[in-house]
Amino acid sequence: MSEHDHQVVASEVVYDGRIISVRKDRVTMPGETTSQRDVVVHPGAVGVIALDDRGRVLLVTQYRHPVRRRLEELPAGLLDRPGEPALEAAQRELMEEAGLAADDWRVLVDTLTSPGMTDEAIRVFLARDVRVVERDVQEHEEAEMTTEWMDLDLAVRRVLAGEIENAMACVGILAADRASRDGFAALRPADAPWPSQKT
Repeated sequence: MSEHDHQVVASEVVYDGRIISVRKDRVTMPGETTSQRDVVVHPGAVGVIALDDRGRVLLVTQYRHPVRRRLEELPAGLLDRPGEPALEAAQRELMEEAGLAADDWRVLVDTLTSPGMTDEAIRVFLARDVRVVERDVQEHEEAEMTTEWMDLDLAVRRVLAGEIENAMACVGILAADRASRDGFAALRPADAPWPSQKT
């Protein structure tokens, strides 16, 4: 049996916001029918697992309005600056949110956050050999962020206990724990191709 080629036969943007838009697509389905698919169009994002020389991971805590509470997360940000490479965005976010730079960068994991409803792709980098740097003045949500270094083993236990819920943080922490077992030897270079990210 051949795989069906899902063709978009009609498309309409029904909402265009500051960060996301929502598109209504009519898609051909098997059996010569069409179906409506609502797509949240997202610019993508990057996050950073920053590990220090003691094996601790840096977490930031900030308020997230949709869930009406503060969450423990990774330093992270949107890919909303035209032409900015993902690695440079991650380096900028680590500096802005944590006042850190790193000498060793690798791709830790790529993921599609919720492909049934959005095209959002995220890339989590591993940053090691970190050092403190001067950062720009914090503003907006960054002004309320707090940071904490946590043993990676403890962070894993907190993910599995449901105490760390941010999806990027969960994926990054668990991937870092697994990748550490061979000294991070299997990780891709920081500029590895990223087919799921729009250019």
